[in-house]
Amino acid sequence: MKKRKERGVPFGRVRAKALHRSRIKNIEAASFRPCIDIHQGRVKQIVGSSLKDLAAEREESPHDGLVVNFDTDLRSSFFAKLYQNSDLKGGHVVMLGSDQASRYAAYEALMAYPGGLQIGGGVTTDNAIEYLDAGASHVIVTSFVFREGRLEEDRLRTLVNLVGKERLVLDLSCRKRDGQYYVVTDRWQRFSELVVNQQTLDDLAGSCAEFLVHGVDVEGMQLGVDEELVQLLGEASPIPVTYAGGVRSLDDLERVKKAGNGRVDITVGSALDIFGGILPYGEVLAWHNQQKSPMPAELVAA
Repeated sequence: MKKRKERGVPFGRVRAKALHRSRIKNIEAASFRPCIDIHQGRVKQIVGSSLKDLAAEREESPHDGLVVNFDTDLRSSFFAKLYQNSDLKGGHVVMLGSDQASRYAAYEALMAYPGGLQIGGGVTTDNAIEYLDAGASHVIVTSFVFREGRLEEDRLRTLVNLVGKERLVLDLSCRKRDGQYYVVTDRWQRFSELVVNQQTLDDLAGSCAEFLVHGVDVEGMQLGVDEELVQLLGEASPIPVTYAGGVRSLDDLERVKKAGNGRVDITVGSALDIFGGILPYGEVLAWHNQQKSPMPAELVAA
């Protein structure tokens, strides 16, 4: 019998077969990954593309054009405890600014749910260990490993040596230009030279545990998901990957699940009722738990 070549075989099929147990087996399933976005020390939901981070733009108009979907007096620890009580792991704490108040709020969330949250926003070799020591399960990095639009492999290598690839998440949030998705940095304002494709994901997978990818063109706008991007991630990523951007309903969660072949996790922000939206958090949590339930083998598509 000719040996099956595993290269090119969808990961979901391989894992499903490996986990087959009699008439019951777990299948690859998308997970809901919660978030806590922090801006100026407060939990907010902001249209990410409206942020400005380039120095000249900050000096001229630090707040012009900023679109805030949600702002609350509730502390970051409130949301961290909510996720902990819901048994949700792998959520993202993202600092949308480098001010001290935002760092304090981020530390508060990490200490409220030790080991349950990842952290991103201004992470460098100078502070990565501090965040991990404060309770972060992983650090999320983009701009530190990019400079003037180029991937700095030496910086990435130094960071991996410092924290270990198993505790590093690479943020490959991207925008579409000329028919391809390019990683964007500096609060999503600057296009890098890095295209998100099969080769890029394969090359970078050896340096991190996961990818986090915001579909920046739809992020925070509740316009629906970027199914083309989700499909690309589901087909090409050799390691766990989370997509964020545009989710507004349970139907959108199913669209991500289908387009990503059950291999792409999902973050929901502004659409959730806990962040001022209309999508009940409880329904999303129920959907998440349903994905993890074992399914009779005869109901799993061959």
